[in-house]
Amino acid sequence: MADRRTFNVVILGVGFLFLFTAFTTCGNVEQTVVKSLQNDTFTGSGYHSLGIIYGVFSFSNLLAPTVVAVIGPKMTMFLSGLLYSGYIAVFIIPSTWSFYLTSVLIGIGAAMLWTAQGHFLVENSEASTINRNTGMFWALLQCSMLFGNLYIYFDWNGKTEISDSSRKNIFLSLLVASILGTLSFLVLRKSHHEDEMLSEEEGQALLSTPVMYKHRANTAMQDAKSEFKTILQLLKTKTILLLSPCMAYSGLELSFYSGVYGTCIGATTQFGEAAKGLIGISGIVVGIGEIVGGGLFGLLCKNNRFRRTSVVFLGMVVHFVAVYLIFLNIPDDAPVVFSTTTQHKPYLTPSVSIALLCSFLLGLGDSCFNTQLYSILGCVYAGQSTPAFAIFKFIQSVFAAVAFFYSGYLLLKWQLLLMVTLGFSGTLCFFVVERMQNFSVDLQEY
Repeated sequence: MADRRTFNVVILGVGFLFLFTAFTTCGNVEQTVVKSLQNDTFTGSGYHSLGIIYGVFSFSNLLAPTVVAVIGPKMTMFLSGLLYSGYIAVFIIPSTWSFYLTSVLIGIGAAMLWTAQGHFLVENSEASTINRNTGMFWALLQCSMLFGNLYIYFDWNGKTEISDSSRKNIFLSLLVASILGTLSFLVLRKSHHEDEMLSEEEGQALLSTPVMYKHRANTAMQDAKSEFKTILQLLKTKTILLLSPCMAYSGLELSFYSGVYGTCIGATTQFGEAAKGLIGISGIVVGIGEIVGGGLFGLLCKNNRFRRTSVVFLGMVVHFVAVYLIFLNIPDDAPVVFSTTTQHKPYLTPSVSIALLCSFLLGLGDSCFNTQLYSILGCVYAGQSTPAFAIFKFIQSVFAAVAFFYSGYLLLKWQLLLMVTLGFSGTLCFFVVERMQNFSVDLQEY
């Protein structure tokens, strides 16, 4: 049985590896691709698309648990994978209406996918294996930032414009990866716990399939109502209110490193023919920063003297250094330029080394904030983890959506200023929450 569960976790990770190799690469390059389209009828914006995705995703989280409970995590992930594949396919023959329609659909699919993933991972883990399984899954997932972006580098290096044939070849390859990831979910086996639940359910009255699904739906709706009430209660607590700025900041910086910064590098005129290829290298280096940060802080935080506040403070410093270097190194009009290259000149002569260093720092800092937000929420709300994490993803996604919508209009300096302001506020609030928790523990010990 342990072998079956381990098999499921590995296949789950491989499925997400293929699926997010396609989607992460797509998100990193889509604004650059859209600007290079030789199509007068297409009026879509990559920033607006990503904003729609995260906006729909944030609200769809409220309904996703019901869907997973009714049709099961395996089929939910398969159907969600089809929606991801549909979004990738739009870039092969782009049209504005299908671009925005699939943006809405993938937002719904993302909520179902991640809810089902969490449910399936827990179903295939025990108290003694949950950390190992989570580590295996996230290691495979983070590798998705490497392969697709490496393909972008080799294909785009030396090109100043993205031709239609190059675009089609790239997104056909990404579509194949997405389909392979989707099909991987069909290989997943039922866990022993799920088998027992099905046997008990079917043995109660030998219910017909429609009646059985109706029973599941009714139970799921009751659970969803109860969870929604819990979410409303938690939103009023001091801890959630104080952590909200930090959660919001994680959404802003998510949008910046996953969609805006790569576009800025690709639009920087001073990088010449290497600019487009650097988008792929930047995505890879962000992924390396995420992987290094996740592994490093996982080890350091086993030492009680190295508190969560230390990691969050490090994340703030790392991000502020990255923001300052980006401000000096990247042209101010890079995120908003309508042509494929910038017109403004930055304060320094743009350096590829500095640009890639900033990519690494963005990934490293992101891992600081996210790992510690997960840690403190899991600690404070151990008995209410599902609604607490739902609030986190909701706030994060809403602010990511807002950031993507303004990214196409605000100059780079104003976007960086917003990040610095919210990042500083979020870090201070995190310190207050951590101090409250330490004070509470000290009182209990006293």
